[in-house]
Amino acid sequence: MSPIAGGSWKGVTLTELLLQVRDLQKYFPVRGGLFRRVQAQVRAVDGVSLSLETGQTYGLVGESGCGKSTLGRAILRLHEPTAGQIRLDGADITQLDRQAMLPYRRRMQMIFQDPYASLSPRRTVAQTLREPLDLHRIGTRAERDARVHELLDVVGMGPRALNRYPHEFSGGQRQRIGIARALALDPSLIVADEPVSALDVSVQSQVLNLVADLQRDRGISFLFIAHDLAVIQQVSDVVGVMYLGKIVESASASAIYAAPKHPYTQALMSAIPVPDPALQRTRIVLGGDVPSPRNPPPGCPFHPRCPQAMDRCRSEVPTLKRPAGTEGGHLVSCHLYD
Repeated sequence: MSPIAGGSWKGVTLTELLLQVRDLQKYFPVRGGLFRRVQAQVRAVDGVSLSLETGQTYGLVGESGCGKSTLGRAILRLHEPTAGQIRLDGADITQLDRQAMLPYRRRMQMIFQDPYASLSPRRTVAQTLREPLDLHRIGTRAERDARVHELLDVVGMGPRALNRYPHEFSGGQRQRIGIARALALDPSLIVADEPVSALDVSVQSQVLNLVADLQRDRGISFLFIAHDLAVIQQVSDVVGVMYLGKIVESASASAIYAAPKHPYTQALMSAIPVPDPALQRTRIVLGGDVPSPRNPPPGCPFHPRCPQAMDRCRSEVPTLKRPAGTEGGHLVSCHLYD
């Protein structure tokens, strides 16, 4: 099934997809003055739609500050969405209260970016991995202990790690512990928020291979967030490119890397290093700075930096559409393709 974006799910049965996000918004109020009144809104996520199939990896890429991490947290409802809809296996979880969300919490987990800050320094590895099992009352005490041993084995760490603390491990080992914690409740969906950005290149490869093995063996769906396009290309089935809180291009990984359509995507692709010195790539250098999500520009949010901007771009917001000559799953938000 083709990736879906832009809020149009026509012809798609909800139960065929694991996750559907429609027109999701997350605004953060800016307060000021004597009475701390709301003076403005930071539009971190501004009308994002995407879908994810079982066993599929959706790679989300963009510059720092574009809203990738906020989107991932809003999908898991670690940030409460301002507007929009989130469905898991066809069930609308957008407005569920804390108690009603508990069964869905087991289905959705997160791997955090910083393996140093995401683990409690006061808990041993065994305590960290037991915590979600205790919270959700999974099995007996003996079964929970066995599950902890199994999780360490899955991520390639032996029982010697059980009674050690996070500071006794390397960054790659800590990230493996974070992955084991995310797997504790057998989730269907894992949001991986820059899981390898803080690791050395050699360790990155080990963690990415572990993620690929987990997906193959367990059929877990991943929303994989990264700013490294080479990493996204390696792990993703579908790629979404995000700019200033919006998805500007979405397609299969093979299509988007072979022929990027949006000027922003083209600029990102031109920055990927080529390992062959005999090959030359024309680098597209964008001028200016990323606009503030507190005061986004009118029209297309990318037009102040776009080398192909037209007058129309400065006043009219483009919608996601399929460019001529592409498959139905390739969607681009750009007036060049009207």
